[in-house]
Amino acid sequence: MADVIDILAPIEQEGTKSVVRNWLKEIGDNVVEGDALVELETDKVTQEVPAPCDGILTEITMTNGVDATPGSILGRLTCGSTSVMPTAAATSPVVVVAEATPNEHYSPAVRRAASEYGIDPSTVSGTGKGGRVTRADMDLANEGKPKKAVAPVAAPLATVAPVQAGATSPTPAQVMGLETGSSRKVPHSSMRLAIAKHMSHSLSTAPQVTAVFEADFTAIVRHRDANKSRMKAEGVNLSYTAYIVAACVAAVKVVPEINSQWHDESLEVFGDVNIGVGTALGDKGLVVPVIRQAQHLSLQGIAARLQDMTNKARSNTLKGDDLKGGTFTISNHGVSGSLLAAPIIINQPQSAILGVGKLEKRVVVREVDGVDTIQIRPMAYVSLTIDHRSLDGHQTNTWLTEFVRTLETWS
Repeated sequence: MADVIDILAPIEQEGTKSVVRNWLKEIGDNVVEGDALVELETDKVTQEVPAPCDGILTEITMTNGVDATPGSILGRLTCGSTSVMPTAAATSPVVVVAEATPNEHYSPAVRRAASEYGIDPSTVSGTGKGGRVTRADMDLANEGKPKKAVAPVAAPLATVAPVQAGATSPTPAQVMGLETGSSRKVPHSSMRLAIAKHMSHSLSTAPQVTAVFEADFTAIVRHRDANKSRMKAEGVNLSYTAYIVAACVAAVKVVPEINSQWHDESLEVFGDVNIGVGTALGDKGLVVPVIRQAQHLSLQGIAARLQDMTNKARSNTLKGDDLKGGTFTISNHGVSGSLLAAPIIINQPQSAILGVGKLEKRVVVREVDGVDTIQIRPMAYVSLTIDHRSLDGHQTNTWLTEFVRTLETWS
């Protein structure tokens, strides 16, 4: 007799809960051990739950969009069987799952796009795995959707009716005789809700202070230009972020207290420098994969680790362990164009976070043989936001001084 095995949500996951995002198999499908059965979306990553054995998917107990706590039963699998599904008259009846809503088998991003654009995903041709509709497919469909013509509005400005007692005051647009556009509500994703909660908690927990320095990247640009081709031939992309991580390690050696966590009775200073690097995921939010024990890595080792983590983040294949254990965080916000962002909110329970602005050529004054000269250099603003319970201004500025010195004297 074939065994029926529960399909369980992982006990260990990054985040307090997960949501059933998408079933990849249907009731009655034959599966092989290790096949991905269902996608779960936590507040930080999306993970696949594999089949625990060869057999047939016989029951789905949690449909798309349902919260799945760790250890909860997602469905059931009949192991060792490859026959077709039993009929209603069979000895072991199949539990019937309630009929799904029209959008239920689509990902949260697709459902949000459907609500935003007014497009039925079933009418869109999917380019994802197994023909699934993706957010990009929805965006493309919206771009090709005919636009409604807007009729001109002609209204006199001087014929404003008086407001009756108890009536709602008109908006400025109504007073001017103009039409107002309708608003729309976009449901929050699990990731967006988690970010909001985490940021609010950080600001309410720690008094945060930001110091700003300016860094000359001339030495870094020269070193990268001289070495990026060699590393590329070895399959490693040498990014500016790799130098920033290495400079953070050098600065932590001078001020170890930056790499710490505040406790009510003590300051815990960590021996390992586990650096998280904020990685944007477009509209979805961001994740912070961690480079562990960065103090033991060479520049090329850091670059390789960064490349691996970034690829995983953008392909949605990060695991929970990739996001755990950070002791310090970098926000390289300049890659999206900003010169300065302050304060960059600390990634609790850490004590500090580095912000790196846009790298751009600026006119600066440099002394050459005792004479001031005007030069054009690649410059960037760098900031360090600290938990003022853990650190003071002197430690902050000492750390930034060493960080900048490391970048500017790179050889």
